Amino acid sequence: MYTIQANPSGTRSIQISEKDLQTIRKYSFFQHLIDSNGIVDETVLEKLRLNIRSLIASEENDRKELLDLCIDVIYHKDMKAFGLHQLILLYLKWEEEAGE
Repeated sequence: MYTIQANPSGTRSIQISEKDLQTIRKYSFFQHLIDSNGIVDETVLEKLRLNIRSLIASEENDRKELLDLCIDVIYHKDMKAFGLHQLILLYLKWEEEAGE
């Protein structure tokens, strides 16, 4: 289990599981998510939410992993642009440590 900071002051955090990171990798959620300016803002978070919502609507197989990711992370009450940026950084570190 990993913990990311959800706000700049560090008073809020979100728990991220290994399964959440694997789901992000499986569906390549961060690929082409951020514009060329490299800024993670509320628009980027909304884009991710819409992408996942669309995928859930069109997915015919088991959606449990997507729903778990949404409930636990993406639609978490404390998830804002800062938290998404921290999640992306965690994901990149996790991928690097996995050797991929």
